[in-house]
Amino acid sequence: PKYVRKMKGQSLSKSVKPKKTLKKITIEQKKEIIEKHERGVRLCDLTSQDQYAKSTIATILKNKEAIQGVCVANGVSVLSKQRSQAIEEVEKLLLIWINEKQLAGDSVSEGIIAEKARQLHSDIIKRQPGSSSSIDDFKTSHGWFEKFKHCTGIHSVIRHGEAASSDDKAAEAYKESFLKMVEEEGYVPHQVFNADETGLFWKKMPNRTFIREEEKSVPGHKPMYRLTLLMCANASGDCKIKPMLVYHSENPRAFKKNQVVKSKLPVMWKSNTKAWVTRLLFMDWMHNVFAPSVRKYLEEKGLPVKCLLLLDNAPAHPPSLEEELQGDLEFIKVKFLPPNTTPLLQPMDQQVIARFQKLYTKALFTWCFHVTNDTDLSLRDYWKDHFNVYHCVQLIEKAWHDVTFRTLKAAWKKLWPACILERDFEGFDPLDSVVVNDIVSVGQNMGFQVDADDVEELVAGHNEVLNTDDLIRLQEDKQKEAIQELSSEDEEEEMLKFSLPHQCKAPSRECSHS
Repeated sequence: PKYVRKMKGQSLSKSVKPKKTLKKITIEQKKEIIEKHERGVRLCDLTSQDQYAKSTIATILKNKEAIQGVCVANGVSVLSKQRSQAIEEVEKLLLIWINEKQLAGDSVSEGIIAEKARQLHSDIIKRQPGSSSSIDDFKTSHGWFEKFKHCTGIHSVIRHGEAASSDDKAAEAYKESFLKMVEEEGYVPHQVFNADETGLFWKKMPNRTFIREEEKSVPGHKPMYRLTLLMCANASGDCKIKPMLVYHSENPRAFKKNQVVKSKLPVMWKSNTKAWVTRLLFMDWMHNVFAPSVRKYLEEKGLPVKCLLLLDNAPAHPPSLEEELQGDLEFIKVKFLPPNTTPLLQPMDQQVIARFQKLYTKALFTWCFHVTNDTDLSLRDYWKDHFNVYHCVQLIEKAWHDVTFRTLKAAWKKLWPACILERDFEGFDPLDSVVVNDIVSVGQNMGFQVDADDVEELVAGHNEVLNTDDLIRLQEDKQKEAIQELSSEDEEEEMLKFSLPHQCKAPSRECSHS
């Protein structure tokens, strides 16, 4: 019939048009997009480079914690939702906890990790009374542990058997081998360095201050303000290396607001989602900061260009690191401390980092005191709305500068007593009390009810083991900062649209030199 023929004609004409296909993005492609963004590529540039919608890129970046935390086969585009949300959360928090143990110089065993995972799961289930999961749903089997270890790359922090708090016998044996090697190789204190990572709560007040009390009383999320520093100096105490600072944001709002040029900062600014020192970041610091600084220092001293770098067994610098010391790094020899000996031997752990943290607190108190005296801002308003990570970087520079030659030399007393002169120790302990007394004095001038014990408690808090609530807060901080960074990029893109015509007509001098 004519009706049928017409319908057939219509169907034939429609069939000519090609069907739209859904372009799927694999997990590996999503990870590449995230890595580009963390290296500083802007949101608008990512959309043009990868030819994906802006909303798609934004969604990937907002979910980067989940995407980076999974281990999948090539080509997989969708994350399975069969695992409970509680278990996913446990593994995220567990990785943060392991990193905190690493920063403290502790190694952990499979049994300790499994026990912590069960504790975290139990705490999370209790926080979610309406959850369908139960404590029995999570089995920390050896199979689970192997998958977790493979996906997270934590091999080098794991010890077989139980991890002891410290190993006196291993420390004594290492000390003998270290002294023998130094003598045979002919190293002098100027040529021997130690580097170590530490966490820093850069925006934290003592517990008894009114600011801290108010922060505790406010319901909801309470930021942790945490970053990681890599610090390094030599045994003669006269060569401090530029620290590396690792934050969870590549371009914080405070940097954009102050037009910060990161290459001119007093620290090597690096970032990743967890604010950790990774192997890649460590090697970047070795090539671009440590090696050129040490080479220049030794040449100026008229010493042979060779050095010994003492490291602990953290994942960022595993034993295989020695194989990468080629080219401009050939003059560097690395010697590793045995597991669980860092509290006994590692120079940076012998009051250097603790002294730096006290000096940072002193600089922080002094900074706040001058700002509130010289402006109309109250301390409460300044602390809440104005103090930011850019100010923190300036205080880190001040504190590291104020760590004395005597403190750095005295740190080698346990490992290398022969490189220390007796006069270098005179006044070592009283100097520590002077710093604490200065902090208390400035604090009391700002109206704080603080004493020396409050200061010691604050400094100790930088290294204490975090509980479940602390780990959750750290996780939330990173997610919140990522969202803020995305929204900030959106604002910049909108401003650029309006300003481009003017820039095209008359480019500014700053643009012409970029």
